[in-house]
Amino acid sequence: MQRVQGLDNLNGHIDSLKREKSSGSFKEWLSLRIHLSELLALQKSRTLPPKSEDIYHLVIYPVVKEAKEIIKPGIKSLSEQEFPSGRMLVVFALEDRAAEKIKKSVLALEQKYKIKFLDVLTLVHPTNVPGEAAVKGANVTHAARQTAGYLQKKNIPFENAIVSCFDADTVVSRHYFSCLTYQFMISPYRLQSSFQPIPVYHNNIWDVPGFARVIESGSSFFQLIEATNPEKLVTFSSHSMSFKALVDCGYWPVDMISDDSAIYWKCLIHFDGKYRVVPLHVTLSMDIAGSHDFWDTVKSVYRQKRRWAWGGNFPIVMRAFLKSRGIPLYKKIQYGFKLFEGHVSWATWGFILSLIGWLPALFAQQEYLNSVLYYNTSRITAMIFRLTAISLITSIMISIGLLPKTRHEFSFLKGEAKICL
Repeated sequence: MQRVQGLDNLNGHIDSLKREKSSGSFKEWLSLRIHLSELLALQKSRTLPPKSEDIYHLVIYPVVKEAKEIIKPGIKSLSEQEFPSGRMLVVFALEDRAAEKIKKSVLALEQKYKIKFLDVLTLVHPTNVPGEAAVKGANVTHAARQTAGYLQKKNIPFENAIVSCFDADTVVSRHYFSCLTYQFMISPYRLQSSFQPIPVYHNNIWDVPGFARVIESGSSFFQLIEATNPEKLVTFSSHSMSFKALVDCGYWPVDMISDDSAIYWKCLIHFDGKYRVVPLHVTLSMDIAGSHDFWDTVKSVYRQKRRWAWGGNFPIVMRAFLKSRGIPLYKKIQYGFKLFEGHVSWATWGFILSLIGWLPALFAQQEYLNSVLYYNTSRITAMIFRLTAISLITSIMISIGLLPKTRHEFSFLKGEAKICL
């Protein structure tokens, strides 16, 4: 927040940082250098941000069958932010088809937390709206349209509002919105950018079977790797963006399942390729798709991964590229290949790694079987897998370092567990 407030007087802040000498650790010195370089790039761009005190955050939680126990930790984490909660607007996008118990729990949370924020709104999305499917995108789009009128009544410019579309189980650290505000302010293209944090699945990680922990730790690590390559980064799950960009592009799709990635492609096409995703180097935590039964957990995890891998965006984006005149051809090819390759490789990686090394031995002719290459193929394959073990061990160590402290104590000899209070 000190850096956010320093941006209000950009030139003076830069001069003071140039005179400042870090007396701390190497990390502090490096952080200061990076911060200064970002400020100089912003100064050079001549696209100064609004004052920090004029920036507001809109947080939308879609709710249809999520119980109070799932929603409450996320709302509590919002109330504990470093960023002033008086400039945060929380919206429950409640489906009309939700059970009465769910509706009552949402209204109870609204009344409890209303005084802690600028406001807390519960907006009910009607069912069977023509042109809409029963998907999350239709629900949050209805909530965002209603909230636009609220912001206008409060005289809050859309350019100064940042909207975060969170899953109901999303829990953020107390630094999340200060980090998001800083990245929004230093980005020269803040009104044509989405901001993607690193999702980790830690909320209930000690309450699900071991296989689910391993799979979701892999998902978290994959997102960590994606954040290192902004050129290929696409919005995923819970993310944030300029509210003006959301309004200009026509909100989230109301008839698609994967609305979190679809909104990126929609903005990219609307702004003629001049849209980007800025990685936020901060995590937010969500639930693993678990259940009380082992096999139900297997089914839930599989359905979640199948939904993530759904390739419905590809034909829609390709049709839009064919109609678009503002996006250069090389960018269309670049983005099209990225989208196609991502879906194909996700579906084929497992088969390639498991079977490709055996294909020469299974289908080779006698001449090849007597060659030096055939003799060395197994050794080459073995060396590749030994090298990948280095990456595997590294990912295991980092994943373990990110894990929250277990709430259980396990007896080494008896194998019994007790809850840690």
